[in-house]
Amino acid sequence: MNDPPKSNTLDHLKFDNRFVNELPSDPETRNYPRQVLGACYSKVLPAKVAKPTIVAYSKEVANFLEIQEQACQSESFAQVFAGNRLVAGMELYASCYGGHQFGHWAGQLGDGRAINLGDVINQQGERWALQLKGAGLTPYSRAADGLAVLRSSVREFLCSEAMHHLGVPTTRALSLALTGEHVIRDMFYNGNPKAEPGAIVCRVAPSFIRFGHFQIHAARGELDLLRKLTDYTINTHFPHLGKPSRDVYLAWFEEVCRTTAQMIVHWQRVGFVHGVMNTDNMSILGLTIDYGPYGWLENYDPDWTPNTTDKAERRYRYSNQPACAFWNLGQLANAIYPLIGKVKPLEQALNVFTQVFGEQWQLMMTHKLGLSHYDPDHDDDLHAGLLALLEMVETDMTIFFRNLAEVELGNCNFENINVEKLLMPLADSYYVPEQLTPDYISRLFDWLKLYNQRIIQEGLSQEIRREQMNRVNPKYVLRNYMAQLAIDKAEQGDFAMIAELLELLRHPYDDQPEKTEHAVKRPDWARQRAGCSMLSCSS
Repeated sequence: MNDPPKSNTLDHLKFDNRFVNELPSDPETRNYPRQVLGACYSKVLPAKVAKPTIVAYSKEVANFLEIQEQACQSESFAQVFAGNRLVAGMELYASCYGGHQFGHWAGQLGDGRAINLGDVINQQGERWALQLKGAGLTPYSRAADGLAVLRSSVREFLCSEAMHHLGVPTTRALSLALTGEHVIRDMFYNGNPKAEPGAIVCRVAPSFIRFGHFQIHAARGELDLLRKLTDYTINTHFPHLGKPSRDVYLAWFEEVCRTTAQMIVHWQRVGFVHGVMNTDNMSILGLTIDYGPYGWLENYDPDWTPNTTDKAERRYRYSNQPACAFWNLGQLANAIYPLIGKVKPLEQALNVFTQVFGEQWQLMMTHKLGLSHYDPDHDDDLHAGLLALLEMVETDMTIFFRNLAEVELGNCNFENINVEKLLMPLADSYYVPEQLTPDYISRLFDWLKLYNQRIIQEGLSQEIRREQMNRVNPKYVLRNYMAQLAIDKAEQGDFAMIAELLELLRHPYDDQPEKTEHAVKRPDWARQRAGCSMLSCSS
């Protein structure tokens, strides 16, 4: 089959404005922060910027939007995706939603610095919503300006694409644009504001609808609007479930529980910590959304969160992400309860999350060890024993699992073996070699014996085990210090490292011999540096 034709302009983009056509609009046309009642969105226009410049774009996202690379490098592309110019068919809006933030109801939130351009329908009939993040004031901006700075935009652009290539469900990013203007930001909200380069990311997803879209209407008693939004969501994004009805609402909620569980399992697999799992940051499609203070576990610490705002409570720490997702789904269940009228069916649907997460987490851990089948008689102890070992000393999670594939196992005679030689591939994963006490080495050795028995049980050769492990354990992830180095250079006008990291992260599971400097432990200088260890929602 031939690829669909692509244009070297943006004129071919076919916009479908079903959201604004089928759901009620804010009657107030003036753009100022306010409570928006009885509406799903407000029509807005982006702020004009002085000098839009595209500094990076994703060729994969451009491809499924059927935009030629030549068009991505044009002045017109920069003007459109920095918000200065519209394409025929666009109907711009900011949507209304609420949410629980750190476990507390925050009321109306909404697209405070995101402006939707509309949904593009490509030649395959796929729906892709385009959204500019950092494009200016909306009615939902509260006390903020709706703008974004370069550092947070670089992080969102790179991570959106990195997560996709890792196989994690995620929103995508088409482009990263400089605005030619500066924005005042206080990075850690500690009284030290400064002017930073402004930037805009064009985010792309089948939908940006969140749990909070349903919560706000339920909280306000806007039940007719709640039903309209739910029906729209099912008809547009879940048509396979059938015509909206009470049973279909339940089937829809169950599917949201299932896809959310699958997303969290992927997060746990690659060591990703979202950092701000508020209900307004939970996608109805089970996509990772809103890349703010995120990070990857480096030394394996289940209590780690990258978010300075969450430093005391650690609500969104790595180990608590499954529980937070379940709690958030409970808030969505509360919101749609008026459509169901019974608690028991919603509780049963919520149990789908627990069941799917439990089953898929077990299988995920089994696959990380290169094994094909989960064995309930042995693997629970195998998994628990390994995670306890990782936590005992400062162990780089990504490097440990990747290098575990290089430990020669399968036909080992553990009664007569050179322990130092056996463990040598794991040496690079330890931050503090002095922590490798005789007791720790003994425990690790005992665990490897159990692991070796499972390998023998499955009849795996070293080559097959390595191949299976390397498919699920990445060699390269977007460590915060790597992103920070790219940001440092970009703020000086050098964008080469953004392109370098984007290319690196397109192939996170491949050995890339010329790029091994990106497959090493976090350097000591990054241990406590701002932007490398802890980040704020402004980061």
